[in-house]
Amino acid sequence: MAHDCSFLEGLTLEADQYSFECGRREAHATDWGTQDEDAPTVPDAVVWPESTADVAAVLEAATEQGVPVTPYAAGTGLEGNAVPAEGGISLDLTRMNDVRDYRPEDFQIDVGPGIIGSAVDEYVADDGLFFPPLPSSGDISTIGGMIATDASGMQTVKYGEVADWVLALEAVLADGTVVRTGSRAIKTSSGYNLTELLIGSEGTLAVVTEATLALAGRPQQVRGGRAIFETLDAAAAAIADALQTEIDVARIELVDELSARIANEYLGSDLPDAPMVFLEFHANHGIEEEIGLCRTIFSDYALERFEVSDDDAEMDRLWEARRELAYATRSYDPDRETLHPGDVTVPISGYPDIVREAKRVADEYDVTIPCFGHAGDGNLHYTVLANPTDPDELARGERAYREIVELAIEMGGTATGEHGIGQGKQAYLEPEHGAGGVDMMRRIKAALDPTGTLNPGKIFPDDDEP
Repeated sequence: MAHDCSFLEGLTLEADQYSFECGRREAHATDWGTQDEDAPTVPDAVVWPESTADVAAVLEAATEQGVPVTPYAAGTGLEGNAVPAEGGISLDLTRMNDVRDYRPEDFQIDVGPGIIGSAVDEYVADDGLFFPPLPSSGDISTIGGMIATDASGMQTVKYGEVADWVLALEAVLADGTVVRTGSRAIKTSSGYNLTELLIGSEGTLAVVTEATLALAGRPQQVRGGRAIFETLDAAAAAIADALQTEIDVARIELVDELSARIANEYLGSDLPDAPMVFLEFHANHGIEEEIGLCRTIFSDYALERFEVSDDDAEMDRLWEARRELAYATRSYDPDRETLHPGDVTVPISGYPDIVREAKRVADEYDVTIPCFGHAGDGNLHYTVLANPTDPDELARGERAYREIVELAIEMGGTATGEHGIGQGKQAYLEPEHGAGGVDMMRRIKAALDPTGTLNPGKIFPDDDEP
């Protein structure tokens, strides 16, 4: 359904702040996770706001005209969170990429939603500070997108997810009302936690226009390396034991044999063809004791090799293989494509079980499923590879993907640890939260966006109501 967006010409926007041009609109019809779709929904217009006032004006007018608005930024999402399901306006926030205020004495920074995550780290680096929860895509994704999906990354095991580092937000509701949530205080028990309500809402409740982020001091000691195991079961079990022993580790990532081969082919690297755990330790003192304890625990689980270094170049090479796995998997087999980006998360005691089950499912349905992930917080990334020209293999791949998600939920986990629901995981919302939980979410959505202006078609299955 096409929407008349000509009202944009009557707003106080500059000529280069909106476009009806086909190429511009098509560029906003997909994100990283939906780029292979044959017939994406193309927005009717693209708008680049440069201020909170611009966002408010567009939303107020769009709501009055009955035109849907989908917030968009870097397009690095994996579940179609930021692509229009019903046309309308793609609200591209990348021009709102400024630092509004910086208070190093308070370990805080105020930024626009369009700023790239790594740019925050660069801005505060001279003061020995950093933004700890950046995801693996932090150098190409925006703070606004991270807030929209409550992103997390390799350092979540030590530092937590994005929500743990957002103190306050400025946001615009569907009717153009500007609201502020939270405060600059590091804690509060004042009223509803509206900040966390908006975090992870994928732009369905409001459009974030400013974020106050907490920062941390960079650790004085950093060591990184890898542990190589005889079996994947042993590697997963060693991770669970280390976390249950409360080893102070900043990153602990699982990589199975297949993922290692995929990384080697893509990067020309020389990772061993074996299951392994990538590690990084952060501390201001006593780091060798933590490394030693971790080595001792791992030694009980068919450990073949344990290597740790403080050489920055060596650590960068190691982590490059893990960072590039998503790209590497896409390029691995020209006859097969990735079906869905799995990111289930389970309680840490169940991590060995979900890894084992993922491999069992791969064997049962005779499909290729590389497994890797942020093991320290129970997060398993898996990708089902299937031949798009083979209907039977596609069907088996879909069943395999679904079964792993269902198993994670049965184990007390979640369908998505960091990618969000978007359009790809709507079927799992009710199994995870129950009918009552989903109804409560719908009521919140209806209260804040009664006309269904903001990002319709996301999160809720068969969403035919605001």
